[in-house]
Amino acid sequence: MIYTIQTDELTVRINDKGAELWSIKTPDGTEYLWQGDPKYWPDRAPNLFPQVGLCTDGCYELDGKRYPMDIHGFIKDTVLHVEDAAPDRITFWCEDTADTLRVYPFRFRYELRYRLSGSKLHICIRVENREDKEMHFSVGGHPGFNVPLEQGLSYGDYCLQFPAGASARRVACTPGPCQAADGIADYPLPDGKIPLSHALFADRVIILQDMPRTVTLCAARGKKQVTVDFPDMKYLGLWKWVGTDAPYLCIEPWSGLPARAGVVEDYGKHPDFIHLAPHAAYENNWSIYIQ
Repeated sequence: MIYTIQTDELTVRINDKGAELWSIKTPDGTEYLWQGDPKYWPDRAPNLFPQVGLCTDGCYELDGKRYPMDIHGFIKDTVLHVEDAAPDRITFWCEDTADTLRVYPFRFRYELRYRLSGSKLHICIRVENREDKEMHFSVGGHPGFNVPLEQGLSYGDYCLQFPAGASARRVACTPGPCQAADGIADYPLPDGKIPLSHALFADRVIILQDMPRTVTLCAARGKKQVTVDFPDMKYLGLWKWVGTDAPYLCIEPWSGLPARAGVVEDYGKHPDFIHLAPHAAYENNWSIYIQ
C-alpha cells in the first residue's frame, strides 16, 4: 500500500513494502525521485538493514555459525506496519518473525519515521534490541534521484557540491556488484565538487569516507537541487547502474560498508557494525531537502 504525507511545498509517497520512498514531488509537478525503470534499476529508495551491500557468498558468521543474508538485508522486502500517521508524518515498523530469526537470530523492533517540515524530509531510523545479548547490524539509505531534474539540462551538467574546501577519501571496492577491497585513497574535490558523467560509474560504485556529511545535487544552469544531510552516517555511497547511461544518481548514506571481497564477515567482530547493548535503542537521523 502507498501512503502519502505532504506540506504546501512537498508531497511524499511511501510504499509500506520496505517503507520505501515512492515519490517526492513539488507543487509544479517535478518528480525528484527515480521512478524505478526496470531497464536500469527497478527500485527507488530501499532501506538497508541489517546489512549494507553484499555479503561474501551470500552469508555471514555469528557465534561460529553461518547465516544467509541477501544484499542490503531483508527490510527492503518486508511489508511494514504503520502508526503515528498524520498529514505531515508517518512511522513504519516491524518486529522479528520466525522468518527473520532463521537468517538473523535477534529479537528486535525496527522503525522508519518520516516527517516533513516545509520542503525537507526528515528520516529517522530506530532499532530496538529486545535481546539479553548484544545485537549487530548496519543501517543505510539508498534513494535514487532523477538526473536531470529540468528540461534542457543533461547528466553532465550536474555535480555533487560539498562545502567549500571539503576533502574526502575513497574506499576501494570491487567492480560491478560492490564489495569492499583493501585500500583507502584521497579523493580530490576541486572546489568541493564531483562533476557527474556516465563514465564516472563505468565499472563500480564510489564509496567515500572522511567527507562533510552534507552534499547537494545541482547544476550551474539549473534551479532545482537536492541536498542530503547525513550527520550520523560514516560513509556515502554514490551509484547508478554501472556501465550505462541511466538518468539517475543514488546518494546513499551508510553506517557501515559491504563485506570485504573474499571474507565471510563475523557480525560480532565487524569494526563498522553497530553493536547495540541488550535492551537498548539506536537512532540515526538524516534528511532530504528539496530546493
